[in-house]
Amino acid sequence: MSATTEVDPPGAGKPLLTSLAIVASCVAFVVIGALQALYGPAIPALREEYGISPAVAGLSLSAHFVGALAGVLIYHLLRGRLNNRVLLGGSYVLMAAGAAVFAFSPAWVLALVGTFVIGLGFGGIDYGLNQLFAVGFGHRSTAMLNLLNGHFGIGAIAGPALIGWLGAEKYPQIFLGIGVISLLIIVTLGGVAAREPQPAPVEGVSATGPRVLPIIAVFIGIYVLHVAIETGVGGWEPTHLEAVGYGAATAATATSAYWAAMTIGRFVVAPLSLRWSAPSILIVCCAGMAGFLLLATIPAVAPYAYFGVGLMIAPIFPTCLPWLNRAVPSVAAAGAYVIAASMIGGVAFPPLLGGVIDTMDVKTVPLVLFVLALLCGVLSLWLRRNAPDPGGVKAPREAGRTDAVSTRRT
Repeated sequence: MSATTEVDPPGAGKPLLTSLAIVASCVAFVVIGALQALYGPAIPALREEYGISPAVAGLSLSAHFVGALAGVLIYHLLRGRLNNRVLLGGSYVLMAAGAAVFAFSPAWVLALVGTFVIGLGFGGIDYGLNQLFAVGFGHRSTAMLNLLNGHFGIGAIAGPALIGWLGAEKYPQIFLGIGVISLLIIVTLGGVAAREPQPAPVEGVSATGPRVLPIIAVFIGIYVLHVAIETGVGGWEPTHLEAVGYGAATAATATSAYWAAMTIGRFVVAPLSLRWSAPSILIVCCAGMAGFLLLATIPAVAPYAYFGVGLMIAPIFPTCLPWLNRAVPSVAAAGAYVIAASMIGGVAFPPLLGGVIDTMDVKTVPLVLFVLALLCGVLSLWLRRNAPDPGGVKAPREAGRTDAVSTRRT
């Protein structure tokens, strides 16, 4: 990687959240990370309570993701009519209401309605806060987004741990508690700017030229591919490790370590993003994913290689989003497109990958994912050439300056 020396473009996004609102946003991402990770550990209790099969119980997560996708799109469509505080507040209320319905539903169909409503709020919070952090901190937006999404990982680790500590039968109380926290976050929304300013075009990048659609399409491709790799490793790592000789306990521990690496990687990259450009970080991450997936074909080092894959995947989502906003500032829906694509990829690719593996062998999992990582790398090289990012990093002499967080209430 090579450090870049450009400064923020004139009119770059200013901080749009007070210090309290930033902390509350990180808490919100802990909450949505925990929510997404709670469904699986709660399945035994759901089966017992409603008398359903594992496959039917798994529909809770599917309903959640369908709701989340709808939440992203609805939030985006309403951005021009309602301000950030109203949209975020409505999302927190939806998430709390859905959690209450899911926790105390007398029937399974109503419980699924609850998970769908949770998903609506989840999608709005995910999209709304990611978008605010992507445009609201100037050259620090990439760092702040990595920190924000790192807290999602903390929640994803803490949620199942809470179920393990209290017991799966306590899931109603856990969901209700998360709903209460969601409502409490609403009181901090006065520290969120009502509306964000339109980002200024970046010199050297056309906001309306013929390359805009290809640029968005390539970003979507990167998001879909890296989420496919992320969910592919998370879903198939235990099976692959057992197939090459590891015990079930070791395979489960290695998979937990992989998810922990997804969190660690974002916190590690946050300060690095103040010195290195988004294209450089993306290219290194794609190359790292490919390299570690090749190492995963060697049984002796496979668990450690998967940990490395997690570290490399971690920064891609939060690093590319500010770059996308700077590359196509005239396309307000670009962020919604890529976040929605990442959710679709998370739902669609695990069964697709399973179908591919059924025709081959589970030991080929790392090689199949390696091909996806190579494609991701090719797309990242195209983006570096066709969507340069001169506005993402301060000059070295400027990097030491700290941007004050705005406390102005708009």
